[in-house]
Amino acid sequence: MKVSEKPRGKLTIECDEAWSFVASKNNKQWIWLALDKKTREIVGLYIGDRSEDGARGLWNSLPPVYRQCAVCYTDFWTAYEKILPHQRHKALGKESGKTNYIERFNNTMCQRISRLVRKTLSFSKKLDNHIGAPQVFYSSL
Repeated sequence: MKVSEKPRGKLTIECDEAWSFVASKNNKQWIWLALDKKTREIVGLYIGDRSEDGARGLWNSLPPVYRQCAVCYTDFWTAYEKILPHQRHKALGKESGKTNYIERFNNTMCQRISRLVRKTLSFSKKLDNHIGAPQVFYSSL
C-alpha cells in the first residue's frame, strides 16, 4: 500500500477494526485500519485476529512518520492500549466524534465489498482473496 509522503509534525490518525469471515463464520478475520484525519487517506492496514498481534500488525503497517509523530484516536479495545505508545494514544467513545471518519469508512467498505457483509451469499473461500479485496477497494479510491 502506497502512502503519500508527510512532513514530520502534527499528524492525527483514527484507528478501528471490523470483522468478516473466510469460508465459515467460525473463521473470523479482522480488518484493522488507520486513516489520516486530515487527508482521509488509509495509512495503515492489517488483516488478522483481534488480539495484541492484530494491533501490533496495524502499528507496524504505519509509515515511520506516523509511528513517530501521530496522535492515534481509537475506541477502548485493550489491544490498542498495550501496543500504541501511551503519550500518543487517545481512547475515546464514539460520542466524542474523534473516530467518525474511520467509522464511516468501515461502513462504506462493507457496503461496497459484498464479501465483508456479515449476512451474505458472497464470501471469501481463500484468505489470500479476502486480503486482496480491501486492498483493491482502497487503491480504487
